[in-house]
Amino acid sequence: MKTIDHEELREIVRSVYLANGVSEEVARTVSDLQVEANVVGHDSHGVSNTEKYVNEIHLGHIVPDSRLEVLQEGPSTLVLDGNWGFGYSITSEAIPLIAAKAKQNGVCAAIIRRQGHVGRLGAYTTMLAEQSMIGLMTADSGAAPKHVAPFGGRERKLGTNPISIAVPASNTIACLDMATSGTAVGKLMIARLRGEQIPDDLLVDQHGLPTNDPEDFFRGGALLPMGGNQAHKGSGLSFMVEVLSGILTGIGFGVDPKGRHNDGCFILALDIEAFKPLVEFLVEMQEFTDWIKDSELAVGSDEVLYPGESEQRLRAQRLEKGVPVDDSVYEYLLQAAGTVHQRS
Repeated sequence: MKTIDHEELREIVRSVYLANGVSEEVARTVSDLQVEANVVGHDSHGVSNTEKYVNEIHLGHIVPDSRLEVLQEGPSTLVLDGNWGFGYSITSEAIPLIAAKAKQNGVCAAIIRRQGHVGRLGAYTTMLAEQSMIGLMTADSGAAPKHVAPFGGRERKLGTNPISIAVPASNTIACLDMATSGTAVGKLMIARLRGEQIPDDLLVDQHGLPTNDPEDFFRGGALLPMGGNQAHKGSGLSFMVEVLSGILTGIGFGVDPKGRHNDGCFILALDIEAFKPLVEFLVEMQEFTDWIKDSELAVGSDEVLYPGESEQRLRAQRLEKGVPVDDSVYEYLLQAAGTVHQRS
């Protein structure tokens, strides 16, 4: 495991994309958001995906310098086409359009289709929260390879179908960012890379039997919805995310093992000022956050955290001390970037 300064890591990843024909603007956006995922502790959505994205460029599945296209709009709605660009750059380009409509009309609901993997949803909902809005986002991959068995089943019929909601307060931003499955595929890949077992209630093997070996997923097993013995709740959430981000966006549903990754996204922005005075909301939200944290602790608990607090703390730590990167990932990045960097 290497520990790399976040700025150096951004430069290495950016160089990989430049070496593969991506424009400076898009390479910077993608590398910044990937490294930010590592910085906040979501390594599964960070630089370990770079090799996969490069392969998708060469397959023609990602058209890196495609631009966002507005297909249809109303006073508070947007239908957007990513033209198979990087999900990171396409969705980043969409956020200002969504925010502008929400500021003008109080609310904006948007869908995006035909784009590559968008990475960590919390990055985009936080962009809206930073503009004094409540941001909600869901994502689904349409009729592409699936990873999750619905509650009561063992076939892969659902995506990991993440959801994120970010809300500003006076001194912080609360950000819920989670898969509706018990874990994400990227986390299995990290565990596999590191030779680690996974916790109970996350995975079944190809025969539908519980397993702790991440390798079983790659042999034909399936992820389980979040919730353990209450997994009908995670499965139900996943179903609704598929409606918002698969059916509503027009990318469809189903399982095509050779299907092109197609992140359909539903994004909702609420301008807080349209509902109540912003300052009043921010103060009350901060008081609510502080009130929740001031709970009497359960046995074995050290602290109550609000959504996103652990990521904020880890971000501060990794910005100061560096970002841990698996050796094999680091070696790939250096080789693909075609540059020589100081080995740590």
